[in-house]
Amino acid sequence: MKTSEFDYELPAELIAQEPIEPRDASRMMVLHRGSQAIEHRTFRDLPRYLQSGDVVIVNRSRVIPARLLAQKVPSGGRVELLLLRHLGDHLGCHEWEALARGRRIRPGMNLQLVTAEGQVVGEVQVLKQDPETGTWQIRLAGVREEDLAAVGQVPLPPYIRKPLKDPERYQTVYASVPGSAAAPTAGLHITPEILRALQDQGVEVWPVTLHIGLDTFRPVRTEDVSQHVMHAEWCELPEETADAINRAKVQGRRVVAVGTTVVRTLETAAQEAARTGANTVVGPFAGETRLFITPGYAFRVVDVLLTNFHLPRSTLLMLVCAFAGRDFVLRAYREAISQRYRFYSFGDCMLIL
Repeated sequence: MKTSEFDYELPAELIAQEPIEPRDASRMMVLHRGSQAIEHRTFRDLPRYLQSGDVVIVNRSRVIPARLLAQKVPSGGRVELLLLRHLGDHLGCHEWEALARGRRIRPGMNLQLVTAEGQVVGEVQVLKQDPETGTWQIRLAGVREEDLAAVGQVPLPPYIRKPLKDPERYQTVYASVPGSAAAPTAGLHITPEILRALQDQGVEVWPVTLHIGLDTFRPVRTEDVSQHVMHAEWCELPEETADAINRAKVQGRRVVAVGTTVVRTLETAAQEAARTGANTVVGPFAGETRLFITPGYAFRVVDVLLTNFHLPRSTLLMLVCAFAGRDFVLRAYREAISQRYRFYSFGDCMLIL
């Protein structure tokens, strides 16, 4: 399977530069896998496509202020850091996996963490670089994780060039567990009113957590899809959510995944349950996932998928093609472009039934 098989041309003006207001005013393309039919709706129509007994799973991960500014000691050269994953604590300091942008960064280098106004607020020691991913292991001194809000900025994807007026618009309304370097964007359309409407009609809503890291920012560079190596991301399927999913599966009810991060969390837990010989579809799970879903994958858990429109040649687009069929998905993308849908993080969405 070739990466070029998941390519498409997108006019630059269709890349959404800011979130639509209100959240649920976005457009929603509805894909019917059985009939291969496509409908054009708005997100407010979501409840009409779900039914009593459906189990909706959301990713409650919250984006941290992961973009930090630093300067070299003693030269003052500028370095920009993007925190990806908390690796643990060492001698009272926090160690992180991070992307670093700057000239001649090397292991052992000491940096000063600074505010946008240039005030020194902490120290950074560069420990080592991962030759496979290009990420760095760094150690923060003098800055607690809870202080990041005053020091760092919420990172936006590189294709968004317009500053965000309200950082909370890059968070879901149910985000509660800090740890992501990017938002689980399928959930950005959901409002408290939509959640109440779903629950009022008998839809269950349960959380998982997947902290989004490097693979959101890293394209597939290998032409042979099978040669791409997924970066590890931490995820958790709580016991209560696992129980709700297992009940639904036994009773023939649908599991609805809000976003690709939820799909990967649920399918990772299902693989682990099968590996350990569990007599349930999923069990509680907490740990790293490197699951790379491509066409031909047999889904064990997910019946319905809500997702945004993804970048060409990306692992996310490949996952969606695995769920709905490559030809159908790419036809839907072509129709979305002709209908002037908004793409990517702040764009519109599709509901795949």
